[in-house]
Amino acid sequence: MIADAQALTDNAEHPEKIRQNIIQVALDYLACGIDPEKSTIFIQSMIPELTELTFYYMNLVTVARVQRNPTVKAEIQMRNFEASIPVGFFCYPISQAADITAFRATAVPAGEDQMPMVEQCKEIVHKFNAVYGDTLTEPQIMLPENHACLRLPGIDGKAKMSKSLGNCIYLSDEAEEIRAKVMSMFTDPNHLRVQDPGKTDGNPVFIYLDAFSRPEHFEEFLPEYGCLDELKDHYQRGGLGDVKVKKFLNNVLQEELAPIRQRRKMWEGRLPEVYDILKAGTETAAETAAETLRDVRRAMQIDYFERRYTAFIPAP
Repeated sequence: MIADAQALTDNAEHPEKIRQNIIQVALDYLACGIDPEKSTIFIQSMIPELTELTFYYMNLVTVARVQRNPTVKAEIQMRNFEASIPVGFFCYPISQAADITAFRATAVPAGEDQMPMVEQCKEIVHKFNAVYGDTLTEPQIMLPENHACLRLPGIDGKAKMSKSLGNCIYLSDEAEEIRAKVMSMFTDPNHLRVQDPGKTDGNPVFIYLDAFSRPEHFEEFLPEYGCLDELKDHYQRGGLGDVKVKKFLNNVLQEELAPIRQRRKMWEGRLPEVYDILKAGTETAAETAAETLRDVRRAMQIDYFERRYTAFIPAP
C-alpha cells in the first residue's frame, strides 16, 4: 500500500507534494524487488472502503486510548503538534487498522516502533468481533530477525530516519550522495581522537554495520578484521578512527544499494508501465476491500438494502 491518504494527515495543505511522492514510493517498491506479479501494489486513497471502515472503527476506540499510544505521542512531538493536532492525524492508528483488516492481513512486516499500532489494531479486531460477531482477522506483527533492523536511527543519531528531519539515506541516492551522508554520520561524541576508546552501543555507524555488513564484506573491504566483533573490540579499546569505520560502512552500503538504484533507474524509464501496475493493483485491492466491507456491514446489520424490507421491521 502507498499510504497517500495517511500522508495527507500532516500535509493537507500540500497535496501536490503527496501526489508527486506516489510514483517515488512505487519506484522504491519495485526497485527493492517487490514483484507486481506476486504482490498487489495500490494507492490508499483510491480505496474508499478504507475510509468507511475507519469511520466504523472510530466508534470502538476512545480518545484516551489513542492518546496513550506511544507511537502517536512520539509522532505528535516530532511534528510539534502538541498545541493543535489535526483530527485526521490523531486518528491515523484507526485508519491503519482499516488498512490492515480490509485485506485480511495475518502478518504485518514492520519496525519496532509500529508495535503499538498493530496492538491497537488487534484491540479493534477483538472489540468488533466481540460486539458484532467473528468477522475480522487478527494480525500479528512480523519483526526483523536482525535486531539492529528493528529501528534504524537517522544518520544524525535521532531515533529514526524521517524525511521531515532530513536524516535519511534514500534508495535513489547516487553513490557520491551516499558517501557524503555516511561520512557525516553521527558517532560517539566522546570519541574525539583515534586513540580514544569509543562506544559502539547506540552508535549509528555500528548499528548500520550490524544491520547490513556480512562476512564477505570484511574479506573484500577490510581484510585485517575477521568479523564485526573484532572491529567493535578495536574501536572500544581505542586506536580505531571514525573515518576508517565510515569508509567501510560506505563500501557496505554502496554494494547493498547499487543494484536497487540500477533497478530504480530502469523503472524510471518505464513510467507508463508503473502507472498500469498501480492502476491494476488498486482495482484488485478495491475488490478485496469491498468484500471485507460487505462482511462488516452485514455483521453490523447496516446492509439495509441487501436485507430488503425486513431490515426495517422490528424483530418480534
